[in-house]
Amino acid sequence: MAITTEQIKELREATGAGILDCRKALEQANGDFDKAVDFLREKGLATAAKRSDRDASEGTVELYSHGNGRVGVMVEVNCETDFVARSEAFRTFAHEVALQIAAGAPRYLRAEDVPAEVYEHEREIARARAREEGKPEAVLERIVEGRIEKFKDEVCLLRQPYIRDESITLEKLLLQNVAAIGENILIRRFARWELGEGIQP
Repeated sequence: MAITTEQIKELREATGAGILDCRKALEQANGDFDKAVDFLREKGLATAAKRSDRDASEGTVELYSHGNGRVGVMVEVNCETDFVARSEAFRTFAHEVALQIAAGAPRYLRAEDVPAEVYEHEREIARARAREEGKPEAVLERIVEGRIEKFKDEVCLLRQPYIRDESITLEKLLLQNVAAIGENILIRRFARWELGEGIQP
């Protein structure tokens, strides 16, 4: 099937990939736009992995206030160059991360940041709940580990489903941006405050 210049242009605008990559992707996908995007994403994610060891010391601190000042978020997102730090694509990504933190209320950046005692406490709760539900002892540990995985998806920012597209995690969104922007990008740290939290009644 013949690939038109218009198709290539449309795919290029949507993905930020090069002209030849877009042509190849469309050829591989027999002109199917969505399959071509997936093909480029898969290729892009492989490229993103290669960039992950490059130094990222530029970037931005994104501030976001939600609900007339009821929730506040501060997040540091880093990239390799000042040029990218000023780009609209990078700033949009940093803003999306701040929105995710406001909506998802994560407590940690990644699963390995969660203290061992927090996991142990969650395991005890999951075990007690499974016993209360009358689950057999033989499958108890599998149930507990399943609930721990679910806990990680809730409290770790990079494992949370992205608020605008729940078919991908925030980590996938990060990798897609690394591929599209062409530099290593890191979410360094974040803080989230909610009005009145921690006040004892």
